[in-house]
Amino acid sequence: MAKIVRTQKDLDEFLEGYHVMPQDYELIDIPTRFDHDEVAPSSTFMHDVWVRFKSNKGALIGAAVILVFLVLSFLCPAVSRYTFDGVDTAQQSMSPRIPGLTWIPWFSGGSGIVQYTGDFANTFHYFGTDVLGRDLWVRCWEGCRISLFVAGTAVLVNVFIGILYGMISGYFGGWVDSIMQRFQEIVNSIPTLVILTLLLLVMKPGLYTIIVALILTEWIGMARITRAQVLKIKEQEFILASRTLGASGFFIIFKKVLPNIFGQIIIMAMFSIPNAIFYEAFLAMVGLGIPAPQASLGSLINDGFKSILVTPYQVVIPVIILGILMLSFNMMADGLRDAFDPKMKEM
Repeated sequence: MAKIVRTQKDLDEFLEGYHVMPQDYELIDIPTRFDHDEVAPSSTFMHDVWVRFKSNKGALIGAAVILVFLVLSFLCPAVSRYTFDGVDTAQQSMSPRIPGLTWIPWFSGGSGIVQYTGDFANTFHYFGTDVLGRDLWVRCWEGCRISLFVAGTAVLVNVFIGILYGMISGYFGGWVDSIMQRFQEIVNSIPTLVILTLLLLVMKPGLYTIIVALILTEWIGMARITRAQVLKIKEQEFILASRTLGASGFFIIFKKVLPNIFGQIIIMAMFSIPNAIFYEAFLAMVGLGIPAPQASLGSLINDGFKSILVTPYQVVIPVIILGILMLSFNMMADGLRDAFDPKMKEM
């Protein structure tokens, strides 16, 4: 009968005083260390980007805040009993009042011009009201949505124009590059505020006028970044191989060059969004923004600034939303930069 050896101690005791034959014992529960070769799963570039992005807590927080703001900007105006243009002079300049937080002085509703008494005893305005009695909770999220729409639309168009312009200029070079760069320098020398002022002479003030003004000037930065990236890679071996095989210039630009600079394009676009949001707010502050009764974050700040000493909440709340929004986009853009190009983090 074969002897079953389970441990090294059992084996040592068995070997003492016995002549061991191969058929006298059986080894069990001793796993083979190398049963097979383990092959690590393949990883794509975008998977590595996602892993690096997830490891950046600041970028995740920024992305989460942007997502929350997007949801609130669409959801709050839709479900609220108030509208962004609903005027009620009986409720003008009422301070913020939030259910369950009335024990906090800032949210008690007792510092406004009109108090929450009488017919308004059961009324709540989370961000208060403006001088015309319009609910600031709805107007702030409506303004956030409009500001995001202006910035997002302008950046998307600028990315398209800037990529196309920069890739053509950088790839073909020579006299094509010289002419395109001189035109770019001429456009860049004209201030955006001057272009917007001239546009107002032929277009009505409004949302699309601001978008057109941003489109006419903000593509220059994207074109410069794209041109620099194209100049860096257009002499590499895979581009020369495509030329040798007879590929056309535009085929190489869109099939070979564009995928290799896509990371830098995304990073530049993300950093451009907060700049566009701030510029839209600046235009609204100087009276060239969204006309009433529409609201953007800039127009809300402009309206609240007129009564900052009496009702400071009318300017403080839009400023906080604008600051958090811009900070979140910058944090997310910084995380995308580190994810697409880890070497940039060390610089």
